[in-house]
Amino acid sequence: MRRMQQVPIGLVVWAVAFAAAAQQPIIYPSKGQSPQKQNSDTVECQQWAKQTTGVDPVVLAQQSGQAAPPQQQGGRVRGAAGGAAGGAVIGAVAGDAGKGAAIGAVTGTVVGGSRQRRSNRAAEEQQQAGQQQASQAMATFNRAVGACMSGRGYTVQ
Repeated sequence: MRRMQQVPIGLVVWAVAFAAAAQQPIIYPSKGQSPQKQNSDTVECQQWAKQTTGVDPVVLAQQSGQAAPPQQQGGRVRGAAGGAAGGAVIGAVAGDAGKGAAIGAVTGTVVGGSRQRRSNRAAEEQQQAGQQQASQAMATFNRAVGACMSGRGYTVQ
């Protein structure tokens, strides 16, 4: 089951990386600049964009390449144990500790599983929000590079 959860997360990371790569501007030397001149201009514009926007593509790539935090597990077991203990106490007061423990274990399993799913869903949403912020930051960086290159006489699309 854990492997099945990693596949969608991996697909999201791949899609964000692909989208960031797809956003890179296409730069054409419209005034006959040599390939060497274009390379040096590109490096200078990337450094300028990094300073101007505060976005470092290398850091963003490293952050997006980090593995997702593992999904929490064991919530049902913990819930069952807690529910059984509580049910046994209530059942003992009512005269049948075993029946109370069984009812408590079932209830605890459901509650524990529900809490675990909510926690995992919140972690996934937080990760997706971080990836969206990284994508927006990369788009800002690329716009800055494009503006710099345009100012140096290149056609930027």
